[in-house]
Amino acid sequence: MLRRRITLILSSSLQNVQIYNKPIKISQPIFTSSPKIQSLEFSQHPISSIAPNGSLGRQFQHYQGMRKAYSLLSLNDLQDNKGARKQKTRKGRGIGSGKGKTAGRGHKGQKARGTHKFGFEGGQTPLRRRLPKRGFKNPFSLEFQPVGLGKIAKLINAGKIDSSELITMKTLKDSAAIGKQIGDGVRLMGRGAEHIQWPIHLEVSRVTARAKAAVEAAGGTVRRVHYNKLGLRALLKPEWFEKKGRLLPRPARPPPKLKEKVDSIGRLPAPTKPIPFAAEETEAMSAAPA
Repeated sequence: MLRRRITLILSSSLQNVQIYNKPIKISQPIFTSSPKIQSLEFSQHPISSIAPNGSLGRQFQHYQGMRKAYSLLSLNDLQDNKGARKQKTRKGRGIGSGKGKTAGRGHKGQKARGTHKFGFEGGQTPLRRRLPKRGFKNPFSLEFQPVGLGKIAKLINAGKIDSSELITMKTLKDSAAIGKQIGDGVRLMGRGAEHIQWPIHLEVSRVTARAKAAVEAAGGTVRRVHYNKLGLRALLKPEWFEKKGRLLPRPARPPPKLKEKVDSIGRLPAPTKPIPFAAEETEAMSAAPA
């Protein structure tokens, strides 16, 4: 309909329009459906020379208004191509849909019922049972979070740890040397031991032989202390007990199988001064005047 109206307007009004001074011949037809305007000549003159009150001016203004009113593309005409969106099949909603009652599953049988459980292979031995078991989970194992001497030295140089005071597991946690999930304690590793050039005193759960030798060579001490789960919480978060209105628990003794792996019982609240070892106490007593 739009093409027919444009064809009628152009055939009746634009045959003698002069738009430019130089005539231009149109070799191909504008609209194949209208043989009247297949060959037109346009002279070059400005469009402003068309009188608005003449017949040609009125037709041209009508053509412009119709062009605005009948746009070939507008926002309210936007839509997907046919077949771009497939309509969802609603099953079990009546026999008229063709997918009602049994919903396309047929009558009875395994496929008409629910799904099988994960790992089921139709009755044959599943893969999880064909492969042998490997290893086991030790319920008595302890997990310690490692921290290297190089990291501690870096934090001391940055001013986050005071080397003149006792370095406990709470000190390491507050200075972000270790993460929040400590587990059963902290294990001191010997990574970066060459950076320890001043005496430091530490209290951790476990320590490697290399780390202990490096700390003692610099004039410091490392003590292995025992904390159970409740004691470790009281050491790291004493404010939790205060918030609940509870007293700090008493330090727990290590079990018999761990007595040889620790040097002393952990102290609560977090200590600030190290405890001298028995050998150091003996030397101090022997050096004292009688």
